[in-house]
Amino acid sequence: MEKSNIRESLKQYFNILPDKEDEQEIIAQISSGVTFKGANLWVLIFAIFIASLGLNVNSTAVIIGAMLISPLMGPIIGMGLAVGINDLDLLKRSSKNYGVATLISVLTATIYFLISPLSEAQSELLARTSPTLYDVLIAFCGGAAGIIALCTRGKGNVIPGVAIATALMPPLCTAGFGLATGHWLYFLGAFYLFFINTVFIALATFCGVRLLQFRQREFVSSARAIKARRIMMILVFLTIIPAAFMTINIVRQSMFDNNLNRFIKAELQQRGTHIISNSVDKDSLVLRIVAVGREITEAKQQEAQNRMPFYDMAGYQLRVIQGAQSDSLMLLNSELTAMTTNRESDRQQLMSLSTQVNSLSSQLEEYTRYEAVSEDIRNELPALFPQVSSLSLSRASEVRSDTVAINHYVVAIIGTTDDNPLPKDDAQRLREWLQVKVKADSLVLLPYSNASIRR
Repeated sequence: MEKSNIRESLKQYFNILPDKEDEQEIIAQISSGVTFKGANLWVLIFAIFIASLGLNVNSTAVIIGAMLISPLMGPIIGMGLAVGINDLDLLKRSSKNYGVATLISVLTATIYFLISPLSEAQSELLARTSPTLYDVLIAFCGGAAGIIALCTRGKGNVIPGVAIATALMPPLCTAGFGLATGHWLYFLGAFYLFFINTVFIALATFCGVRLLQFRQREFVSSARAIKARRIMMILVFLTIIPAAFMTINIVRQSMFDNNLNRFIKAELQQRGTHIISNSVDKDSLVLRIVAVGREITEAKQQEAQNRMPFYDMAGYQLRVIQGAQSDSLMLLNSELTAMTTNRESDRQQLMSLSTQVNSLSSQLEEYTRYEAVSEDIRNELPALFPQVSSLSLSRASEVRSDTVAINHYVVAIIGTTDDNPLPKDDAQRLREWLQVKVKADSLVLLPYSNASIRR
């Protein structure tokens, strides 16, 4: 009797059916969110740009904002609902729009990263390239929370939280980065994460619809309903296998690191000795320890070697670098650091010298370019101005007492065949012709008589 009361109490607490809203309104609401066209499509494109910018500059806040804006959840929940209620038309529509949204998202992200001047893969981007079983659990739990919130009263902040937790947008942007930069492993890893989120959000939606006892539609043939559910289960199974292998590798590495830290702390650390680094070569099964201070004796090293199997490190050889060896290693590291610093200093000096050389080259060109045009001037001058017998060109600077500005101009000194000054009109034509030839902003024409005609 007491067990029956406990069961009834638990059922009362965990029963969500009393909070269920109108079934037809829920289906209509989810169905309306699966279509991508017009405003919905533009919102998706801008959300992709925002997420790509966030990944590019490594801004978590910007990425979260993009996830909240993104309407990608609609067709995924639509597919789960369609399988749950046997609605073949909704399944086709959701699948079609899901494909369109995915394609547009990847293309938009690819275009962004092709034109972006920042091509470095930041930590936020790299975090989306190696999905694990934990991502499967996050997607399933997030999808379950999402469908329950959609189908019951008092949604609160569940839907925005699900959008952030399941993170559909960043993996697509990372896939676009992989395509734009040619990193195919980034593309495959990120797209696999997006596929994990898709499959397990849809699976959670399917389970939620069944849990909430939605009325199922009848297929023309019951075999089609069985086939749709079978396909979904196959996708779930195929999706989870690679993630499971990746998770196993991560867990193994984590356990190995923990065992290594325990081994060093329990077997090698002693008063007066400081372990400054360790490295593991898994190919040759060698553990190298660098220690400074009081030396670890050969007997202690041998004892530690014998106890390695107790830390799941059987077969590894212990190599302790200490004393003069560790001092040499630290000296080498110091020298390498100094060399790096010196190289940076040398690079800055070279850049400074290069700037000076360029400046001097520009000044030299300014002074010598008149020699380059003198040949053309000598060939054309007798035909245009036969009364001019000689011409000298030079660059001059004018300093005035009434201003701090320094004026730069070209001086042309001319001599005539009859020692008489050029007529004013001829002098003006000569000055304009020379100004074009030497490409000068300002030019002063001076005869030998010191008379001047100036613009």
